[in-house]
Amino acid sequence: LNRMDRFQLAIDVIDRVPGLLATAGAVRQRMTESRERHRRWIREHGEDLPEIRHWTWVDRPVP
Repeated sequence: LNRMDRFQLAIDVIDRVPGLLATAGAVRQRMTESRERHRRWIREHGEDLPEIRHWTWVDRPVP
């Protein structure tokens, strides 16, 4: 509802870090598209996308 989500956070980082847009423009576009897809899903189904709703943290050893 406040228009702040994981996708927008990633977009904001790309927009604010000097020079990052030049190398991460495709990632920014993907985040924008993912955000819109998620918003449409929520409006239709009333809940997060399954890949968001069922996401779990995976512990990985630090190299």
